[in-house]
Amino acid sequence: MRPPETASHVGDVLGLFRDLGELSRIEVIERSGLSRSTVNQRLAALLDARLINAVDGGESTGGRPSTRFAFHSERAVLPCVDIGASGFVASVCDLSGTPLRHQNHSVDVWDGPDRVLGLVETAFARLLYDDDEIWGVGVGVPGPVEFASGRVVNPPIMTGWDGFDIAGWFSKRYPGPAIVENDTNSRAVAESRQTGTDNLIALKIGTGIGSGLVFNGQIIRGNEGAAGDIGHILATAADQLAPLPCRCGNVGCVEAYAGGWALIRDLSAAGVDVTSVAEVATLVQQGQMDAVRSVRNAGRVIGEAIASLVSILNPATIVISGQLAACDEILLSGIREKIFQRALPLATRNLQLRRSDLGELAGVTGLALITADRLLGVDNVDQTIATHSTPPAARPTAG
Repeated sequence: MRPPETASHVGDVLGLFRDLGELSRIEVIERSGLSRSTVNQRLAALLDARLINAVDGGESTGGRPSTRFAFHSERAVLPCVDIGASGFVASVCDLSGTPLRHQNHSVDVWDGPDRVLGLVETAFARLLYDDDEIWGVGVGVPGPVEFASGRVVNPPIMTGWDGFDIAGWFSKRYPGPAIVENDTNSRAVAESRQTGTDNLIALKIGTGIGSGLVFNGQIIRGNEGAAGDIGHILATAADQLAPLPCRCGNVGCVEAYAGGWALIRDLSAAGVDVTSVAEVATLVQQGQMDAVRSVRNAGRVIGEAIASLVSILNPATIVISGQLAACDEILLSGIREKIFQRALPLATRNLQLRRSDLGELAGVTGLALITADRLLGVDNVDQTIATHSTPPAARPTAG
Protein backbone atom coordinates (compact mmCIF):
# COMPACT_ATOMS: atom_id res chain seq x y z
CA MET A 1 0.00 0.00 0.00
CA ARG A 2 1.30 3.46 -0.93
CA PRO A 3 2.06 5.70 2.09
CA PRO A 4 -0.29 8.65 2.68
CA GLU A 5 0.50 11.84 0.75
CA THR A 6 1.16 14.21 3.63
CA ALA A 7 3.34 16.71 1.74
CA SER A 8 1.66 19.76 0.24
CA HIS A 9 4.42 21.63 -1.60
CA VAL A 10 6.43 21.18 -4.76
CA GLY A 11 9.41 21.69 -2.48
CA ASP A 12 9.26 18.03 -1.45
CA VAL A 13 9.92 16.95 -5.03
CA LEU A 14 12.39 19.76 -5.70
CA GLY A 15 14.34 18.65 -2.63
CA LEU A 16 14.87 15.23 -4.19
CA PHE A 17 16.54 16.78 -7.23
CA ARG A 18 18.65 19.13 -5.09
CA ASP A 19 19.84 16.23 -2.92
CA LEU A 20 20.09 13.36 -5.39
CA GLY A 21 20.72 14.82 -8.83
CA GLU A 22 19.06 13.44 -11.99
CA LEU A 23 15.87 11.41 -11.49
CA SER A 24 13.24 9.89 -13.74
CA ARG A 25 9.52 10.28 -13.14
CA ILE A 26 9.36 6.69 -11.80
CA GLU A 27 12.26 7.33 -9.42
CA VAL A 28 10.50 10.43 -8.06
CA ILE A 29 7.35 8.38 -7.46
CA GLU A 30 9.31 5.64 -5.70
CA ARG A 31 11.37 7.96 -3.53
CA SER A 32 8.59 10.37 -2.61
CA GLY A 33 5.79 7.88 -2.05
CA LEU A 34 3.47 10.22 -3.96
CA SER A 35 0.96 9.12 -6.58
CA ARG A 36 1.75 9.41 -10.27
CA SER A 37 -0.81 12.20 -10.75
CA THR A 38 0.64 14.22 -7.86
CA VAL A 39 4.19 13.76 -9.13
CA ASN A 40 3.10 14.78 -12.63
CA GLN A 41 1.53 17.96 -11.23
CA ARG A 42 4.64 18.85 -9.25
CA LEU A 43 7.02 18.13 -12.08
CA ALA A 44 4.90 20.32 -14.35
CA ALA A 45 5.01 23.14 -11.80
CA LEU A 46 8.77 22.87 -11.45
CA LEU A 47 9.26 22.74 -15.23
CA ASP A 48 7.04 25.81 -15.66
CA ALA A 49 9.11 27.61 -13.01
CA ARG A 50 12.31 26.46 -14.77
CA LEU A 51 13.60 25.00 -11.52
CA ILE A 52 14.13 21.62 -13.21
CA ASN A 53 15.09 20.71 -16.77
CA ALA A 54 14.51 17.61 -18.84
CA VAL A 55 17.86 15.98 -19.63
CA ASP A 56 19.01 13.23 -21.98
CA GLY A 57 20.10 9.81 -20.82
CA GLY A 58 16.98 7.89 -19.87
CA GLU A 59 17.23 4.11 -20.18
CA SER A 60 14.84 2.30 -22.46
CA THR A 61 12.99 -0.83 -21.36
CA GLY A 62 11.79 -1.66 -24.85
CA GLY A 63 9.79 1.47 -25.63
CA ARG A 64 10.83 5.11 -25.64
CA PRO A 65 13.58 6.06 -23.18
CA SER A 66 12.16 7.52 -19.96
CA THR A 67 12.67 11.25 -19.47
CA ARG A 68 15.05 12.28 -16.74
CA PHE A 69 15.00 15.60 -14.93
CA ALA A 70 17.62 17.61 -13.05
CA PHE A 71 17.70 20.68 -10.83
CA HIS A 72 18.25 23.82 -12.92
CA SER A 73 20.77 25.46 -10.59
CA GLU A 74 21.42 28.38 -12.97
CA ARG A 75 17.77 29.50 -12.87
CA ALA A 76 18.87 32.48 -10.76
CA VAL A 77 21.95 33.88 -9.05
CA LEU A 78 22.80 34.70 -5.44
CA PRO A 79 25.39 37.42 -4.78
CA CYS A 80 27.28 36.38 -1.62
CA VAL A 81 30.05 37.98 0.41
CA ASP A 82 32.22 36.38 3.08
CA ILE A 83 33.56 39.23 5.22
CA GLY A 84 36.59 38.57 7.42
CA ALA A 85 38.69 40.71 9.73
CA SER A 86 41.04 41.93 6.99
CA GLY A 87 39.10 41.50 3.77
CA PHE A 88 36.24 39.82 1.98
CA VAL A 89 35.46 37.41 -0.84
CA ALA A 90 32.53 38.48 -3.02
CA SER A 91 30.97 36.02 -5.44
CA VAL A 92 28.00 35.42 -7.69
CA CYS A 93 26.77 31.87 -7.04
CA ASP A 94 24.12 29.68 -8.61
CA LEU A 95 21.31 27.98 -6.67
CA SER A 96 23.45 24.92 -5.95
CA GLY A 97 26.06 27.04 -4.18
CA THR A 98 28.62 26.94 -6.99
CA PRO A 99 30.58 30.21 -7.29
CA LEU A 100 30.36 31.41 -10.89
CA ARG A 101 32.55 34.51 -10.55
CA HIS A 102 34.39 35.93 -7.57
CA GLN A 103 36.64 38.74 -6.40
CA ASN A 104 38.85 39.31 -3.34
CA HIS A 105 39.25 42.64 -1.60
CA SER A 106 41.39 43.76 1.33
CA VAL A 107 39.74 45.98 3.95
CA ASP A 108 39.74 46.21 7.73
CA VAL A 109 36.35 45.19 9.12
CA TRP A 110 36.75 47.73 11.93
CA ASP A 111 36.60 50.50 9.31
CA GLY A 112 32.85 50.15 9.84
CA PRO A 113 29.82 49.08 7.80
CA ASP A 114 29.63 52.13 5.53
CA ARG A 115 33.12 51.64 4.10
CA VAL A 116 33.10 47.83 4.04
CA LEU A 117 29.64 47.42 2.55
CA GLY A 118 30.30 50.19 0.05
CA LEU A 119 33.23 48.16 -1.25
CA VAL A 120 31.05 45.04 -1.32
CA GLU A 121 28.47 46.89 -3.43
CA THR A 122 31.21 47.92 -5.86
CA ALA A 123 32.45 44.33 -6.07
CA PHE A 124 28.95 43.02 -6.77
CA ALA A 125 28.50 45.62 -9.52
CA ARG A 126 31.60 44.25 -11.24
CA LEU A 127 30.55 40.62 -10.86
CA LEU A 128 26.89 40.77 -11.87
CA TYR A 129 25.70 40.63 -15.45
CA ASP A 130 22.90 42.99 -16.52
CA ASP A 131 20.57 40.05 -17.17
CA ASP A 132 21.32 38.10 -13.98
CA GLU A 133 18.15 37.38 -12.07
CA ILE A 134 18.92 37.89 -8.38
CA TRP A 135 16.79 35.93 -5.93
CA GLY A 136 18.58 36.76 -2.70
CA VAL A 137 21.85 37.76 -1.06
CA GLY A 138 24.05 35.90 1.44
CA VAL A 139 26.31 37.79 3.86
CA GLY A 140 28.86 36.23 6.22
CA VAL A 141 30.39 38.27 9.06
CA PRO A 142 33.06 37.50 11.69
CA GLY A 143 30.89 38.11 14.71
CA PRO A 144 27.85 36.84 16.65
CA VAL A 145 24.72 37.17 14.52
CA GLU A 146 21.14 37.48 15.71
CA PHE A 147 19.93 35.41 12.78
CA ALA A 148 16.28 36.46 12.84
CA SER A 149 17.08 40.17 12.54
CA GLY A 150 20.22 39.97 10.41
CA ARG A 151 22.26 42.07 12.85
CA VAL A 152 25.49 41.48 14.76
CA VAL A 153 25.36 41.88 18.54
CA ASN A 154 28.37 43.13 20.52
CA PRO A 155 30.91 41.85 17.95
CA PRO A 156 34.40 41.83 19.50
CA ILE A 157 36.30 42.83 16.34
CA MET A 158 33.60 44.66 14.34
CA THR A 159 33.86 48.21 15.69
CA GLY A 160 30.84 50.28 14.63
CA TRP A 161 28.76 47.30 13.53
CA ASP A 162 26.83 46.57 16.75
CA GLY A 163 23.12 46.53 15.92
CA PHE A 164 23.68 47.72 12.34
CA ASP A 165 20.86 46.50 10.08
CA ILE A 166 23.01 44.51 7.63
CA ALA A 167 20.05 42.63 6.16
CA GLY A 168 18.13 45.87 5.65
CA TRP A 169 21.12 47.50 3.93
CA PHE A 170 21.24 44.73 1.33
CA SER A 171 17.44 44.43 0.98
CA LYS A 172 17.27 48.06 -0.12
CA ARG A 173 19.71 47.38 -2.93
CA TYR A 174 19.02 43.83 -4.14
CA PRO A 175 15.91 41.70 -4.73
CA GLY A 176 14.95 38.84 -2.45
CA PRO A 177 15.83 38.07 1.16
CA ALA A 178 19.21 39.07 2.60
CA ILE A 179 20.53 36.26 4.79
CA VAL A 180 23.15 37.31 7.36
CA GLU A 181 25.13 34.47 8.90
CA ASN A 182 28.17 33.99 11.10
CA ASP A 183 31.13 33.21 8.85
CA THR A 184 31.97 29.94 10.61
CA ASN A 185 28.41 28.67 10.21
CA SER A 186 28.56 29.22 6.46
CA ARG A 187 31.87 27.36 6.26
CA ALA A 188 30.43 24.50 8.29
CA VAL A 189 27.51 24.17 5.85
CA ALA A 190 29.86 24.17 2.86
CA GLU A 191 32.07 21.51 4.45
CA SER A 192 29.10 19.34 5.36
CA ARG A 193 27.36 19.52 1.96
CA GLN A 194 30.43 19.44 -0.28
CA THR A 195 32.07 16.49 1.48
CA GLY A 196 28.92 14.60 2.50
CA THR A 197 29.93 14.80 6.16
CA ASP A 198 27.40 15.25 8.94
CA ASN A 199 27.98 15.95 12.65
CA LEU A 200 30.77 18.38 12.00
CA ILE A 201 32.59 21.22 13.78
CA ALA A 202 34.19 23.78 11.47
CA LEU A 203 36.91 25.84 13.16
CA LYS A 204 38.03 29.13 11.61
CA ILE A 205 41.36 30.18 13.08
CA GLY A 206 42.74 33.48 11.86
CA THR A 207 42.74 36.90 13.46
CA GLY A 208 40.02 35.54 15.73
CA ILE A 209 38.71 32.07 16.55
CA GLY A 210 35.22 30.75 15.95
CA SER A 211 33.39 27.50 15.26
CA GLY A 212 30.37 26.51 13.23
CA LEU A 213 28.33 23.46 14.16
CA VAL A 214 26.34 21.28 11.73
CA PHE A 215 24.62 18.29 13.30
CA ASN A 216 21.92 16.09 11.78
CA GLY A 217 22.09 18.29 8.69
CA GLN A 218 21.23 21.50 10.55
CA ILE A 219 23.22 24.52 11.74
CA ILE A 220 23.26 24.69 15.53
CA ARG A 221 22.79 28.40 16.20
CA GLY A 222 21.39 28.25 19.74
CA ASN A 223 18.56 30.39 21.09
CA GLU A 224 20.04 33.74 20.09
CA GLY A 225 22.59 32.73 17.44
CA ALA A 226 25.62 32.69 19.76
CA ALA A 227 26.38 28.95 19.65
CA GLY A 228 29.94 28.00 18.77
CA ASP A 229 31.71 31.17 19.92
CA ILE A 230 34.63 29.33 21.50
CA GLY A 231 37.04 32.24 21.05
CA HIS A 232 35.58 33.98 24.07
CA ILE A 233 35.28 31.22 26.61
CA LEU A 234 37.81 31.07 29.45
CA ALA A 235 41.10 29.49 28.40
CA THR A 236 42.51 26.90 30.75
CA ALA A 237 45.90 28.50 30.09
CA ALA A 238 44.72 31.77 31.65
CA ASP A 239 46.78 32.91 34.64
CA GLN A 240 44.23 33.32 37.40
CA LEU A 241 46.24 36.15 38.96
CA ALA A 242 46.88 38.09 35.75
CA PRO A 243 44.77 36.76 32.86
CA LEU A 244 45.49 38.40 29.52
CA PRO A 245 43.00 41.00 28.29
CA CYS A 246 40.91 40.17 25.21
CA ARG A 247 39.61 42.52 22.55
CA CYS A 248 36.05 41.68 23.61
CA GLY A 249 36.64 43.55 26.89
CA ASN A 250 36.92 40.42 29.02
CA VAL A 251 40.07 38.71 30.27
CA GLY A 252 41.43 35.19 29.89
CA CYS A 253 39.60 34.34 26.63
CA VAL A 254 40.89 31.64 24.29
CA GLU A 255 41.51 34.33 21.66
CA ALA A 256 43.71 36.27 24.07
CA TYR A 257 46.14 33.33 24.01
CA ALA A 258 45.59 31.68 20.63
CA GLY A 259 44.03 34.18 18.21
CA GLY A 260 46.12 35.50 15.36
CA TRP A 261 46.20 38.98 16.86
CA ALA A 262 47.52 37.51 20.14
CA LEU A 263 50.29 35.65 18.30
CA ILE A 264 51.33 38.89 16.59
CA ARG A 265 51.42 40.56 20.02
CA ASP A 266 53.57 37.83 21.56
CA LEU A 267 55.96 37.47 18.63
CA SER A 268 56.42 41.22 18.38
CA ALA A 269 57.20 41.33 22.11
CA ALA A 270 59.84 38.64 21.49
CA GLY A 271 61.50 40.80 18.85
CA VAL A 272 60.07 39.04 15.78
CA ASP A 273 59.15 41.44 12.96
CA VAL A 274 55.56 40.45 12.16
CA THR A 275 52.49 42.58 11.45
CA SER A 276 49.84 40.20 10.06
CA VAL A 277 48.43 36.72 10.59
CA ALA A 278 49.55 35.75 7.10
CA GLU A 279 53.11 36.65 8.09
CA VAL A 280 52.82 34.45 11.19
CA ALA A 281 51.83 31.51 8.99
CA THR A 282 54.71 32.24 6.60
CA LEU A 283 57.21 32.27 9.48
CA VAL A 284 55.90 28.89 10.65
CA GLN A 285 56.25 27.45 7.15
CA GLN A 286 59.84 28.74 7.10
CA GLY A 287 60.57 27.03 10.42
CA GLN A 288 61.11 30.18 12.51
CA MET A 289 61.29 28.69 16.00
CA ASP A 290 59.47 31.41 17.95
CA ALA A 291 56.56 31.28 15.48
CA VAL A 292 56.48 27.48 15.49
CA ARG A 293 56.47 27.37 19.28
CA SER A 294 53.74 30.03 19.54
CA VAL A 295 51.44 28.36 17.01
CA ARG A 296 51.88 24.91 18.55
CA ASN A 297 50.98 26.34 21.98
CA ALA A 298 48.00 28.11 20.43
CA GLY A 299 46.85 24.75 19.08
CA ARG A 300 46.97 23.30 22.59
CA VAL A 301 44.86 26.17 23.96
CA ILE A 302 42.30 25.68 21.19
CA GLY A 303 42.35 21.90 21.67
CA GLU A 304 41.49 22.25 25.35
CA ALA A 305 38.59 24.55 24.48
CA ILE A 306 37.30 22.17 21.80
CA ALA A 307 37.65 19.03 23.93
CA SER A 308 34.51 19.84 25.91
CA LEU A 309 32.54 20.32 22.69
CA VAL A 310 33.80 16.96 21.45
CA SER A 311 32.64 15.19 24.61
CA ILE A 312 29.25 16.93 24.58
CA LEU A 313 28.44 16.83 20.84
CA ASN A 314 30.47 13.81 19.65
CA PRO A 315 31.25 15.12 16.13
CA ALA A 316 32.47 12.87 13.35
CA THR A 317 34.83 15.52 11.97
CA ILE A 318 36.60 18.71 13.00
CA VAL A 319 37.77 20.71 10.00
CA ILE A 320 40.12 23.69 10.25
CA SER A 321 40.15 26.77 7.99
CA GLY A 322 41.34 30.36 8.27
CA GLN A 323 44.75 31.95 7.77
CA LEU A 324 46.44 29.95 10.53
CA ALA A 325 45.26 26.69 8.94
CA ALA A 326 48.23 27.20 6.60
CA CYS A 327 50.40 26.20 9.57
CA ASP A 328 49.01 22.70 9.01
CA GLU A 329 50.39 20.05 11.41
CA ILE A 330 52.21 22.59 13.61
CA LEU A 331 48.75 23.86 14.58
CA LEU A 332 46.79 20.62 14.22
CA SER A 333 49.16 18.58 16.35
CA GLY A 334 48.60 20.85 19.33
CA ILE A 335 44.82 20.74 18.87
CA ARG A 336 44.86 16.97 18.43
CA GLU A 337 47.04 16.44 21.51
CA LYS A 338 44.65 18.18 23.90
CA ILE A 339 41.42 16.85 22.38
CA PHE A 340 42.54 13.24 22.67
CA GLN A 341 43.98 13.88 26.12
CA ARG A 342 40.87 15.50 27.59
CA ALA A 343 37.79 14.32 25.65
CA LEU A 344 35.96 11.06 26.28
CA PRO A 345 37.56 8.06 24.54
CA LEU A 346 34.26 7.03 22.96
CA ALA A 347 33.87 10.53 21.47
CA THR A 348 37.38 10.48 19.97
CA ARG A 349 37.46 6.86 18.82
CA ASN A 350 36.57 7.65 15.21
CA LEU A 351 37.06 11.42 15.27
CA GLN A 352 38.73 12.96 12.21
CA LEU A 353 40.67 16.21 12.52
CA ARG A 354 41.77 17.74 9.22
CA ARG A 355 42.49 20.94 7.37
CA SER A 356 39.81 22.17 4.98
CA ASP A 357 40.56 21.75 1.28
CA LEU A 358 37.67 23.94 0.07
CA GLY A 359 39.84 27.04 -0.10
CA GLU A 360 38.84 30.68 -0.01
CA LEU A 361 35.40 30.06 -1.57
CA ALA A 362 34.11 27.90 1.28
CA GLY A 363 32.36 30.85 2.93
CA VAL A 364 30.47 32.11 -0.14
CA THR A 365 29.57 28.53 -1.10
CA GLY A 366 28.00 27.96 2.31
CA LEU A 367 26.20 31.31 2.20
CA ALA A 368 24.71 30.47 -1.20
CA LEU A 369 23.52 27.08 0.09
CA ILE A 370 21.93 28.66 3.18
CA THR A 371 20.21 31.31 1.05
CA ALA A 372 19.00 28.71 -1.47
CA ASP A 373 17.61 26.64 1.40
CA ARG A 374 15.59 29.66 2.52
CA LEU A 375 14.24 30.24 -0.98
CA LEU A 376 13.64 26.65 -2.03
CA GLY A 377 12.72 24.95 1.23
CA VAL A 378 9.33 23.29 1.57
CA ASP A 379 7.78 26.23 3.41
CA ASN A 380 8.98 28.92 0.98
CA VAL A 381 9.35 27.49 -2.52
CA ASP A 382 5.72 28.14 -3.51
CA GLN A 383 6.14 31.83 -2.72
CA THR A 384 9.49 31.93 -4.50
CA ILE A 385 7.93 30.43 -7.63
CA ALA A 386 5.03 32.89 -7.48
CA THR A 387 7.40 35.84 -7.06
CA HIS A 388 9.60 34.83 -9.98
CA SER A 389 7.04 33.45 -12.39
CA THR A 390 8.10 35.66 -15.32
CA PRO A 391 10.92 33.98 -17.26
CA PRO A 392 14.07 36.15 -17.42
CA ALA A 393 16.10 36.86 -20.52
CA ALA A 394 18.95 34.47 -21.25
CA ARG A 395 22.07 35.05 -19.20
CA PRO A 396 25.08 36.22 -21.24
CA THR A 397 28.12 34.00 -21.48
CA ALA A 398 31.10 34.99 -19.33
CA GLY A 399 34.02 36.15 -21.34
